[in-house]
Amino acid sequence: MGIAIGRDDRVVIAGITGRTGRAAAGRMRADGTPLVGGVVPGRGGQFVEGVPVFDTVLEARERVGATACFISVPAAGALDAGLEAIDGGLRTVVIYTENVAQQDALRLRDYALRRGALLLGPNSAGCVTPGAANLSDLDGRNLRPGRIGIVSKSGTLTYELVDRLVSAGEGLSTVVCLGGDPVVGTDHATVLDLFEQDPETEIVVLLGEIGGRSELRAAARVDRMRTPVVAYIAGHHAPVGKRMGHAGALLASSEEDAPTKSQAFRDAGAVVVTRIVDIADAVLGRLTVAASGDGHPA
Repeated sequence: MGIAIGRDDRVVIAGITGRTGRAAAGRMRADGTPLVGGVVPGRGGQFVEGVPVFDTVLEARERVGATACFISVPAAGALDAGLEAIDGGLRTVVIYTENVAQQDALRLRDYALRRGALLLGPNSAGCVTPGAANLSDLDGRNLRPGRIGIVSKSGTLTYELVDRLVSAGEGLSTVVCLGGDPVVGTDHATVLDLFEQDPETEIVVLLGEIGGRSELRAAARVDRMRTPVVAYIAGHHAPVGKRMGHAGALLASSEEDAPTKSQAFRDAGAVVVTRIVDIADAVLGRLTVAASGDGHPA
């Protein structure tokens, strides 16, 4: 099924003729993703990885029924590419591009909210529903369908977690990477709401970090969810005022530190771990509890 991308979607890549776009196209084709084309102004009529290139998103929607877009264009063009994809009526838009100006990210976020599009990024690793569609930079050969949903700011932490869960014999319903910039199109809470409505997701792993209030808003959602949540917040030893990895991982106030966010999730009823190596065991333990009939209260 998939909460952000699924078998019924028809994917296009903005920037498909560039190096990153071509690599994404090859990966999607290998994964069986329903890739139907690319969008590059002035390159209409070309073909990449066997799919046609169109001059505009609107043309791609009209000609091949595009519903989702993976954007891999230079940072200066990300605003125009994102606005065009949203304006073209695409339901899921991933901005893979890094170093997008914050004012551009703000415009993209606000426009996506007004138009009802799910916008991931900028600086997002994307989203994937294993066995259905891959709108991310995760290698589909390392994924398997299953019952665990993941929502994360960090692509790197996601890769490690996916590997641990799959090695433990589990599979994934959908993986959603929000992006690590200070301003991104979607927050944790929005994705938790989508997972809560997904019959294929039995448990959600939330990966967060210091900086911003996305995790705090998500904790307020967890208290009302039937689907159990396992949460991990990176940066427990991060010093105030020092950016840790992502542009958005900047500890600006005590409310944005890892201990405070972790406690918010504990108070909401989530299972909280302080080491990423413990997440898989926590997930398997929580699933066992749920199977025994002593699950998360309604």
